[in-house]
Amino acid sequence: MNVSILYGKDDIPLELPEHTRVIEPEDEPGLPDEMAAVRESMQQPIGSKPLRDRVRAEDKVAIVISDITRPTPDHIMIPAIVAELPHVPHENFVVINGTGTHRDQTDEEFRVMVGDWAYEHLRIINHHCHEKDELALVGESRFGCDVYLNKEYVEADFRITTGFIEPHFFAGFSGGPKGNMPGIAGIETILTFHNARMIGDPNATWGLMEGNPVQEMSREVNHLCPPHFLLNVTLNGKKEITNVFSGDWEEAHAEGCTYTKEHAMAPCEDRFDVVITSNSGYPLDQNLYQAVKGMSAAQKIVKEGGDIIVAAECADGIPDHGNFAHIFSLASSPQELLDMINNPEFSMFDQWQVQKQAVIQTWADVHVHSKLSAEQVEQAMLHYCGDIAETLEQLRTKHGSGMRVAVLPQGPLTIPYVTGEV
Repeated sequence: MNVSILYGKDDIPLELPEHTRVIEPEDEPGLPDEMAAVRESMQQPIGSKPLRDRVRAEDKVAIVISDITRPTPDHIMIPAIVAELPHVPHENFVVINGTGTHRDQTDEEFRVMVGDWAYEHLRIINHHCHEKDELALVGESRFGCDVYLNKEYVEADFRITTGFIEPHFFAGFSGGPKGNMPGIAGIETILTFHNARMIGDPNATWGLMEGNPVQEMSREVNHLCPPHFLLNVTLNGKKEITNVFSGDWEEAHAEGCTYTKEHAMAPCEDRFDVVITSNSGYPLDQNLYQAVKGMSAAQKIVKEGGDIIVAAECADGIPDHGNFAHIFSLASSPQELLDMINNPEFSMFDQWQVQKQAVIQTWADVHVHSKLSAEQVEQAMLHYCGDIAETLEQLRTKHGSGMRVAVLPQGPLTIPYVTGEV
């Protein structure tokens, strides 16, 4: 059986056993005119008046976008927003890059993300979660922290949050309120949002919204300083827009999540010995930190004691910024990592991604095929995979000739699950 899985900006062709189970989202075609579809949605939004009717000419308009690790088509969405607001001067707009705890984007990266026109006509800034003077206090969370958000967002007359909706490994689904929390939140707020108790909650998982503490805090923070308008899209494996959801931030996101769940859920009768997964290709597979999402999708259907092979290019390294790589040096095993992170006295940003990875590693062995060196992979307590076919053949010795294999060509764009376990 020949199967291609997403990897970087291309894919990897694999020759797999004939009995391999291929698990993908429903193949939704891209919209024939993406710009027209986005503008039409904003003219007939969900639970809101048309965008054009809600913004005054003198308003300062803040537009929150996702950072470069997300394939959000901002080169279409931002010009569409501005086109719907012809009465607002270009100098009244600010585009805020929702970095969360991630690194700044360069000018060259901004040009690619938002397109030439927006880059040359609008002011674009990076959010800095550690810079207190760039943040504004908007209230207190019932989860136990002050809530800080980007000051330019808070002080804007009209606030628009953009994003795209996909399954998310601890928030249920991305998009919606998650664009602001953690996208433009302060580090104190993010550390509570991603603390060990929140991330370790069994309801903090793929496709689950109600009772999910991560989603609940995200919504709570948005209620403290809500976006006046939401613009979210869904994408297929080619990163083409398949649907648009705009308007009231709660109603539009809810409809988008329902649509995504209908197309992304994939039932399986039983678990597999080996699951091969991508990390949905560029831009999500830019580093090992993000590749935990592909591992997590595979864990949903791999047997305890089984094996996961994840293909993630990791062109941006582990990455070098943040604490992700450093945290692995503080313990000698995945279980020790979990014990350390679950200690209430321990708090370090990026611990949430290590926590998720360690949970996966206590369930199954994880092999990483990437541009990382064997040393880099092993420093993260993972197994190096130079060739997927060779690794698969080696695993046959462990699991036997009847080894059951599944492959997730689009990785975390799919929510596989075992019937009876959800």
